[in-house]
Amino acid sequence: MRQHLFSVLLIPFFLLLARQVPSGNEILEKVDRNMVSATKTVVSKMVIRGRRESRTIEAKSWQRGTSETFTECLAPAREKGTKMLKLKDMLWTYSPSTDRTILVSGHMLRQSVMGSDLSYEDMMEDPRLPNLYSATITTEETMIGRPCWVLDLVAKKEDIAYHGRKIWIDKTRYVVLKENLYAKSGKLLKTMEVRDVMEVQNRWVAKSLLFKDVLKDGEGTEFQVVALEFDPAIPAYIFSKAALKK
Repeated sequence: MRQHLFSVLLIPFFLLLARQVPSGNEILEKVDRNMVSATKTVVSKMVIRGRRESRTIEAKSWQRGTSETFTECLAPAREKGTKMLKLKDMLWTYSPSTDRTILVSGHMLRQSVMGSDLSYEDMMEDPRLPNLYSATITTEETMIGRPCWVLDLVAKKEDIAYHGRKIWIDKTRYVVLKENLYAKSGKLLKTMEVRDVMEVQNRWVAKSLLFKDVLKDGEGTEFQVVALEFDPAIPAYIFSKAALKK
């Protein structure tokens, strides 16, 4: 009788505990709320660590929602003035040395961005993971001293760059601290690891991270956020093809 009573008393506790653990998709939604804004500006450095040498590209990006992005390279002199414009599912690049605007499409989307471990296809993918994947919590681990949910993501549709992902998400700040990207066959294609985070306008975001294409030589591409602002006013003309040649 006592054992039965003890079991009955435990039921509400376990039900409460179950309610406190969010689902995989709820966690992804919280990550989105931490990152997505109406507008955003980012000043960054991209350190491309090749097999023989490294080079650094400085850039500024203007974003509106998740489907419009304008990026201009600021340094070095060789890359300065190079621009990229993403409008929904279209991507253009502009080179000042040739004064040409090129539409990046088809197989070109799989090419490397300026020799980095990032492809144009990576830039085109919807950053809102709940739109693309179903998520399941598999375990809990620690990354850079932070307790994390570990989620397995499976693509909801076929025409997607990565069929599966494994991500480590900070349990209280809801920042992705590590990510493995897989082909449909299960082969590991790319990895991402956050080195440092920062708080901006009551949001936690990655400050420094290393992105690695495991199929390429080199030590990966490091991204450093120099400045970040959420919801700034951005002139509408920025998100136009005319802005590429200005």
